[in-house]
Amino acid sequence: MLVDQFGREVSGVRVSLTDRCNFDCVYCHNEGLGDTRGPMDARDDEMSTDDVVRFLEVAREFDVEAVKFTGGEPMLREDLEEIVRRTPDGMETSLTTNGTYLPDRAPDLVDAGLDRVNVSQDALDQEAFAQVTQSGEYEAVIEGVEAALDAGLQPVKLNMVVFEQTAGYVPEMVDHVAENDGLQLQLIEYMPELAGRPEWAVDIQRVHDWLEEQADHVEQRDMHDRRRYWVGGRPASASSGASSDADSESDDDAGGMVEIVDPVGNADFCANCHRVRVTHERYLKGCLNRNDDLRSMGEMSKVEIREAFRETVHERVPYYGEYMIKDDDGEWTINEEYIGV
Repeated sequence: MLVDQFGREVSGVRVSLTDRCNFDCVYCHNEGLGDTRGPMDARDDEMSTDDVVRFLEVAREFDVEAVKFTGGEPMLREDLEEIVRRTPDGMETSLTTNGTYLPDRAPDLVDAGLDRVNVSQDALDQEAFAQVTQSGEYEAVIEGVEAALDAGLQPVKLNMVVFEQTAGYVPEMVDHVAENDGLQLQLIEYMPELAGRPEWAVDIQRVHDWLEEQADHVEQRDMHDRRRYWVGGRPASASSGASSDADSESDDDAGGMVEIVDPVGNADFCANCHRVRVTHERYLKGCLNRNDDLRSMGEMSKVEIREAFRETVHERVPYYGEYMIKDDDGEWTINEEYIGV
């Protein structure tokens, strides 16, 4: 397994299959782009099926254990099932999607070998959902979550970006996952450094504090120093109170769990990142949040992929706390040491 200059092993890759999306979420800086008529073959500027598989084969050579397929909306790729099926043995496969195409495709994805799915869902109210996503596909998303559960993709993790427009919906989303078997919730901290609109940011610590009051059990994960809050559906074998070790596999499959993804307010988050990103345009990047560290994989030969992968891992830098540092006023600013890297 390759290790970067900060001692972080790269155990996972996140592969964007397209920048196209049938949603245009108000908080997103890179969705709603391109042709969104529906699932189709890879476009000229997107990695082909063979390109993706060849990259994954090289990643597996370096002992990468997991791949997450993302977009845009990855289910706009007609070949998604084939890509999942051809993923090398020993790599866990997961998918982040808005869920609109899951009703028809969830069983085939499971048959192809998909292990896990995250579905973006920012509200339970249809009108509120439409305001955030600029989409009228609320019912399709709800059906998609049910289809994923029925196909055996449990737990289904619901991704909710927490910012000014959605913060008020957090309590009902927490109740929703507590009351429905097989659902978990990831509350994702809004990052104004990427999406702009700093006035939309909320104090994520207040969300932590509220959840701690609601939770039956609280755990601290080693990975990314994240906290897990078990509400309602906590496994009966667990004891109450806080725990410092929450990385056991048995807990990963239980419903009623809420986790906050808080890279801005969590000093250890980026310092414990173990993923390399891949863009749909055949570039590697050491950090999801940066666009100035792109490294081409050329014509996608295995030799070119290996070289680019090694160089990308070597040059990785934690985003918050290293690439982005706080100035005298406590504001995040780019560390001049990395300008032009």
